[in-house]
Amino acid sequence: MVNKINIGVIGIQGAISEHISSMQKALNDAETPGNVFIIKHTQDLNNADALILPGGESTTISKVLNKSGLYDEIIKRVEQNDLSIMGTCAGCVLLAKELSEKTEDVKLLKVMNIKVKRNAFGRQKESFENEIIINGFEKPYTAVFIRGPIIEKVWGNCKPLAKVDNKIVMARQERFLALSFHPELTEDLRIHKYFLNMII
Repeated sequence: MVNKINIGVIGIQGAISEHISSMQKALNDAETPGNVFIIKHTQDLNNADALILPGGESTTISKVLNKSGLYDEIIKRVEQNDLSIMGTCAGCVLLAKELSEKTEDVKLLKVMNIKVKRNAFGRQKESFENEIIINGFEKPYTAVFIRGPIIEKVWGNCKPLAKVDNKIVMARQERFLALSFHPELTEDLRIHKYFLNMII
């Protein structure tokens, strides 16, 4: 077991402080020593054992990751097999190897065997909550969807973990976790704890 877990949250857009708070609470509940911090520069990634890619605009996040050099640094760490990543909403999009629509605006990290459709649940005013059944969870989870993507397809060693109306909204591939929804916007820490168990 790692003595101290260092978890970075990409600080470009999205509910950054909420992710930090939820992850810190998960560490505290698990009585696991750890540090959760914002990542904005390549050097910030050096000490991270894990990474959270929050929601926001996948186009904007992609551009900033590229411009800052974080994109290449994340890929390097993934290739070294020493970085766990959770992507929520836009983060889920960036983890994908394929997008359903053709676009040159988003440079995908291409670390998960998933095909994603952006904004599949409609506009922001059509945001909603939905109880979902997650594989391995004893009780249903109330998921918050805000212009969420859909995981249209998984393959290889990537496994779907939850669905809404038979559409995949959560998937895991080894050290990577993709979510269409926002676990940081609820008081339910089970997903952050699930991700923590993937790291340790």
